[in-house]
Amino acid sequence: MRFENGQMLNAAFSKYQVPRFDDVPELDIHLLDRPDLASAGAGETPIIAIAPAIANAVFHATAQRIRSMPIRLPEAKA
Repeated sequence: MRFENGQMLNAAFSKYQVPRFDDVPELDIHLLDRPDLASAGAGETPIIAIAPAIANAVFHATAQRIRSMPIRLPEAKA
């Protein structure tokens, strides 16, 4: 998001520029070989934020709070 003088300049989703790989700072990655620990996965952890983010988006769009999966509005038909 871009701000100037306390105002958001790209408040509309259509004006939001999606970050690209060129926008990511250089990362220093260290892989640890820990055969004494069970695998916990590498990419699964962030997925826990997807459903709450979608539920919050639904709430902001409809003012209806969804607190269970699957995320459906009460009047939606299967």
